[in-house]
Amino acid sequence: MIPARGGAIDMFGKLLSNFRSTILLSLVLAGVMIYAFGSVAPGGFDLIFWQAVFRWTHVFAGILWIGLLWYFNFVQIRVAPSIPDELKPAIGKHIAPEALFWFRWSALATVLAGLALAFSRGHAYAVEVLSFGMVQGLTEDQKGFTLMGIGVWLAIIMFLNVWGVIWPNQKRALGIVAVEADAKARAARTAMLASRINMLLSLPMLTSMAMYQTLFG
Repeated sequence: MIPARGGAIDMFGKLLSNFRSTILLSLVLAGVMIYAFGSVAPGGFDLIFWQAVFRWTHVFAGILWIGLLWYFNFVQIRVAPSIPDELKPAIGKHIAPEALFWFRWSALATVLAGLALAFSRGHAYAVEVLSFGMVQGLTEDQKGFTLMGIGVWLAIIMFLNVWGVIWPNQKRALGIVAVEADAKARAARTAMLASRINMLLSLPMLTSMAMYQTLFG
């Protein structure tokens, strides 16, 4: 029994040592849970179920996106000046490009899943949110849409900032796109400031999403 247990531990250790295997297994387990929820939900695999799937995707991608945004701002940007010069290429050539890959694509997935969730709740609901509740004249019962709409548009602005400002400038700063030294330095500062803007907007955006979902559903 002991050798068998040790073999199982070794096999599990090898699985966890491989990122791809770990994330694929996690997704499979999540898929089983999602199917189980659909199986026991009052409406089965109806539109409400797909709203839940869109929300799950939105939250998963959003955690990855904002988590990386905070990693850049809480850790990498702050610590980078104190890293010895001989070690800095490891960040620019290996860590940052990989982080930026997941950063920009998770931003896209977050926004698309969020919009899919909004429209799955009905065209009227999505329009009310995107128009800050002004479609029906911003009556008292529409003001929740105003606050939710602020969060949605902050997320869209942050997404556009990722793809339109941060990523193009990071490509220059990291040498993915060849530019002169002065342009490279300017691009690095522009990318940093754009990232700080997204960090600034991230907490108001999350507040809008979380408070609306709790108070208005």
